Amino acid sequence: MAHIIVFGNEKGGSGKSTSCMHTATALARSGQRVGALDLDLRQRTFTRYLENRTDYAAKHDVSLPTPRVMGLPKVDRAELDEGENPFDKSLALAVAELEADCDFIVIDCPGSHTRLSQVAHSLADTLVTPLNDSFVDFDLLARIDPETQQILGPSVYSEMVWHARQLRAKAGLRAIDWIVLRNRLGAQEMHNKRKMGRALDELSRRIGFRVAPGFSERVIFRELFPRGMTLLDLRDIGISNLNLSNIAARQEVRDLIRALNLPSVEVAF
Repeated sequence: MAHIIVFGNEKGGSGKSTSCMHTATALARSGQRVGALDLDLRQRTFTRYLENRTDYAAKHDVSLPTPRVMGLPKVDRAELDEGENPFDKSLALAVAELEADCDFIVIDCPGSHTRLSQVAHSLADTLVTPLNDSFVDFDLLARIDPETQQILGPSVYSEMVWHARQLRAKAGLRAIDWIVLRNRLGAQEMHNKRKMGRALDELSRRIGFRVAPGFSERVIFRELFPRGMTLLDLRDIGISNLNLSNIAARQEVRDLIRALNLPSVEVAF
């Protein structure tokens, strides 16, 4: 069975699709067979990123390791069993087809609560939740006292992850390895960073996730999207003279893949 990596966050603007794209292409570059599913049926950022990559490679005649992107198949409601949800069926069919020839399936969920997102979380072997390094986004995980910063209780998103874990346990599947990425870390605001770090560490012990460093706020990530490129592709497209910011950003990608601790993956890019 393929190892399923789900990127989920019910708030937009956390760098979710960027993290998802860099993970999927990094795995492809390491020799893994990678399938890609985009469950954000409206924005389709992950899909557009991969389409841009394919278009760029064809136009410039370059070979780029690329995940196999697949759309959700249409389901004939007349063929559904009684009480069966068409979104559940469509996602199950897509995963089954990709599992036939993929080592990993990377799924990008929308920045909102949907049925597809809920089901995808229950399929995750690895769940990655990118989070902007602020208490505005921390609210996605838990409610916090504004005066004492004490954690009052889990959020609806954390409760959804807990429910997904329960479903997997009942089905006899491996436990979800949940990772929270601290994205868009700024160079300043050290006091806020420390407070966020303490709050995440405490919450991680209470509800069971790992904390990993994500991507800093860099212009290069926005510039790469129209060509479908990632920081690991720069030399392939003739950019060999990297500046210090680009080198540091590329190292962040390597650190992310190592932090995921995926089976049979060696970081050799």
